[in-house]
Amino acid sequence: MFTLYIKEISSFLNSLIGYIVIIVFLLINSLFLWVFPTEFNIPEFGYASMESLFLMAPFVFLFLIPAITMRMFSEEKKSGTIEILLTQPLSDLQIILAKFFAGVSLVIISVLPTLVFLVTIYLFGFPAGNIDMGGTWGSYIGLLFLGAAFVAIGLFASSITDNQIVAFILAIVITAFSYLGFEIIYSLDLFGSVDLFIKSLGISAHYASMSRGVIDTRDLIYFISFVGIFIMLTKISLESRKW
Repeated sequence: MFTLYIKEISSFLNSLIGYIVIIVFLLINSLFLWVFPTEFNIPEFGYASMESLFLMAPFVFLFLIPAITMRMFSEEKKSGTIEILLTQPLSDLQIILAKFFAGVSLVIISVLPTLVFLVTIYLFGFPAGNIDMGGTWGSYIGLLFLGAAFVAIGLFASSITDNQIVAFILAIVITAFSYLGFEIIYSLDLFGSVDLFIKSLGISAHYASMSRGVIDTRDLIYFISFVGIFIMLTKISLESRKW
């Protein structure tokens, strides 16, 4: 399992698209946070805060993570190596988990350079160090759980097709609905007292909760359950070859 995990990470980092994805992620964040005169611009915001990064990063993740996961199963299917992989002395679940943790590791690698932003804000705040570190670390933890949820969705999308582009688009659609769809339904105020429950089904509400710096057990259970559901769906997708 560990060998497959390393293979997945190496395969991504040894390809040009791997570096392009990571560079684009960092470039987009850098431009919006430090250059473009938008609501996310940190100097114009006037406060020593990383809030802009955590507001914008999920929308970048909507495209970044599907690009990371789109080839994990679809390429194996297209090249015919999926059969060789599935005959290895690993269970379907072990294969899925190896690819899942590889995807999460790649997300972490993409996020790590943003710590430069944190150090910059910490040093140039007035006074230096005038930043809510508790809220910031809570937001980072929330961002990693968000990334894990998106990776689980991307794996599922990749497992049901042998076309990387289809897997990419399908992952974007599912992640976008999971993150924004329930918020939109909630805002329509159509279901009365059920609206809050509908809102709680979406990723956005739990991510926002963790971004306040308070790690609530309910949010952790939600993300773990969400990831578990999509891993099980991926397992069912792989097992369908036997039907």
